[in-house]
Amino acid sequence: MLDWKRRVFDLYRRARETPDPAVAWEEWRSVRDELFASHAQSPIPPDARAGFVGLPYFDYDPAARALADVAATPERHYDIATSGDGSYGFTRFGLASFALRGEMLTLELYWLDGYGGGLFVPFRDATSGGSTYGAGRYLLDTVKGSDLGLRDGRLVLDFNFAYNPSCAYDPRWVCPLAPPPNRLGVAVEAGERAPRRIRAGRTAGGRRS
Repeated sequence: MLDWKRRVFDLYRRARETPDPAVAWEEWRSVRDELFASHAQSPIPPDARAGFVGLPYFDYDPAARALADVAATPERHYDIATSGDGSYGFTRFGLASFALRGEMLTLELYWLDGYGGGLFVPFRDATSGGSTYGAGRYLLDTVKGSDLGLRDGRLVLDFNFAYNPSCAYDPRWVCPLAPPPNRLGVAVEAGERAPRRIRAGRTAGGRRS
């Protein structure tokens, strides 16, 4: 697990430092495919990795990258449902406002109460359950390294980097789901698509994606 986290942290560090977001995205895709194909902590079940041919994505779209203004909100505790039977505790602490393809949108910002803390931004959109994973995708999960940083003092929300939680590949993983305030009414055709069908296998269960 430590090696996986180090590699993910390093991957996002390079993405933040690369001037061209499209170039950063290509490397992000390539490294994620490598990790998913062969790393011991891959969420792809071990007996399905031999047939793994890469994660499916929408084409890179510069218009899917937004810079968000962040406003503090009164803190509110949420027990956010997971893909299993339980929940995780989060505290809403802010609201990100941004324009995406000409439409003004907002996403709540959550702080994970346990598991080392960290900013967490899950979302669903009008593609969820169709061309993308039904339970939604993640934009930021800083305790896991998923962090595109700030640009000109604003939060970078690049939906090209939206990715599926680990439970999308194996139900033995337990993943927090996007709560109602983070369900966008627009179709975000950027980032990772719904997983290709893979054969179920055995991985360690009960771990957060």
